[in-house]
Formats: sequence, structure tokens, C-alpha cells
Amino acid sequence: MVWESIALHSAPEAPPCKQIPSTSPLSQYLRARRDLLRPEDVGLPRWGRRRVPGLRREELAMLAGISPNYYLRLEQGRDQHPSAQVLDALAHALKLDPSATAFLHSLTSEAPARLPREERERPPASIARLIGTWRNTPAVVHDRHLDILAANALAIALSPAFRPGVNAVRALFLEPEFRDLYDDWEDAARTAVARLRTLVGRDLNDPHFRELASELSTRSDDFRRMWARHDIQTTGARAFTYNHPILGPLELQPEMLAIVGTDGQILYLRHAEPGSPSERALSRLAAMTEDDTVPESGRDTGVLAKRDRRAQTRRPTTGRMAS
Repeated sequence: MVWESIALHSAPEAPPCKQIPSTSPLSQYLRARRDLLRPEDVGLPRWGRRRVPGLRREELAMLAGISPNYYLRLEQGRDQHPSAQVLDALAHALKLDPSATAFLHSLTSEAPARLPREERERPPASIARLIGTWRNTPAVVHDRHLDILAANALAIALSPAFRPGVNAVRALFLEPEFRDLYDDWEDAARTAVARLRTLVGRDLNDPHFRELASELSTRSDDFRRMWARHDIQTTGARAFTYNHPILGPLELQPEMLAIVGTDGQILYLRHAEPGSPSERALSRLAAMTEDDTVPESGRDTGVLAKRDRRAQTRRPTTGRMAS
């Protein structure tokens, strides 16, 4: 079975269990974003019985100025190479922002050829050394599947999900204790899913991604619901409030920096507002980390890392998959 033959599409409030066939990343994205728009969002009257959660195909085609039959071919995957003008018109009709518009354009190009994946991807040694010198800035390096490849001591003290060997998305959805780590878990989870989709791009047949998405789709209704939205993230996330078990709430701003010369690795760091209570709390955590006084409950993630290693050796399942 081809990975792209199974897809999940739902409106934000719809049950995340409906499966419909699709044939390309472009068609999946168009359908998902169409489902999220209501007629009143685009100035259309809501009349008659509606069998779809969002806009009808013909309504979107009208807004984009293309024929309904041509739009149908796009959504069914029978035409995967529309012109830039058509894509811009669809982006305008779907109310996509510039980042989402660029992502839409990227879905019509061929997925890039990738080098064979090493058994364990490694970060550049110089980057790992660099973040190790940052005493007051929690920082990790993750790959495009959000596997943590390197982390400094403060990041590990901030959360066990940031330890090398852990997949941040898997921990976020499958480890119940991490729902209490974030003041707004829903926002943090949506951001992580959007970042995963953005980094993976068209390469949905990547074996490591297939295994990860298959496991999460089978075990987490929340992941299926959020993945079906086809949200992306190309800019920095909003500040998150972390509920640290020792220091209490810390409001930290995340930043993402692409590492040149790697296959999509990201340097992901967090910082507090200068002079804020969160900065002072982060400094105390840094001091505790250097003094080796952080309790094991605040930093030890051996169980998480072992679970991730077991998951990496597991063969892909044949259950419900997200696409």
C-alpha cells in the first residue's frame, strides 16, 4: 500500500477518525484547508443543507477564479502541477499567510533526493560543543523528525523531553506527565505538529517519518486531529509557559535556527525576558545544574530514551496512518 493512499481530514471540531483516500500532498493540503474555512469566513451566505464541514469545492473554485472541474482535478490529485498564478489564487481564496502560501507552492515540486539515513543521525560536533558552553540558555539540536540529537545541561534540567535520544513529538503526545509541563499543552502540541509537517515537507514516504506518524496516529487521537489540519510553522513560536516541578512557571521564548550543511537539523533554544522572574528562575536552575543539585525527577529521562530506542527498532505498523 502506498503511504499517500490513506489520509485523515477533519474540521477543528470534527471527530478525528474519518479516513478518505487522497493521492498527493497538494490534494491533501487543499482539502484540509478547505475544510477549515466556513462560508461566512469568506463572505459567502450559508444556505441549504451542507454535507461538508467547510467550503464546497465549487465555492473555493469560484473564489479562486478557476473552473470547478479543474479544481476537482487538483483535489483528486489528477493534476499535480498547477501554475504559480493558480496557486496564488487558491492561497488568496484560502486566506493563507505568506508562509503557508510558500508551503503550498513547495508541494508542487519534486521531493528532494536524500542521502541514506545513518543508523543514528549526529549533530555537527562544533554545534554540540557550542551549546555546551551556554550556561544560562537551554538549547537542543533536533532533526527534521524532532529527534533530539544534542542538548545542554540546562535544557535537560528544564524538561526530560529534551534529552538526546528522545523524540519530542512522541514524548509530547504519549507521555502523560508532559501535559502538565506546559501551561497550554494544546498550543504547544499544535506547534510541534506544525513544525514536524513543515520540516518533513513532501517527503512523507521517509521510512523514519512513516514509522513515527504511524505510531502516533494509532495511539493518539489528539495527534490525528492536529495532523489533519495541515498547519505549518516557518516562523518562531510564541512564548510558552513551562511548569517546572521545582521552580514553578517559567515563560520562555523559543527560537529556531537552521544548521547549514545538515539534512534539516535545527538549533532550538529558549530565553526569558531580561529582568523578568522567569530569567531569575532560569538562572537559579542553571546554578542548581552546575552544582549538581537538580533532583533526578527534574532531569533523568532514561525511561523516555529507552522507550524511544525501542520504538526506533519497531517495524512500521499497519494501523491508521496520518498523511
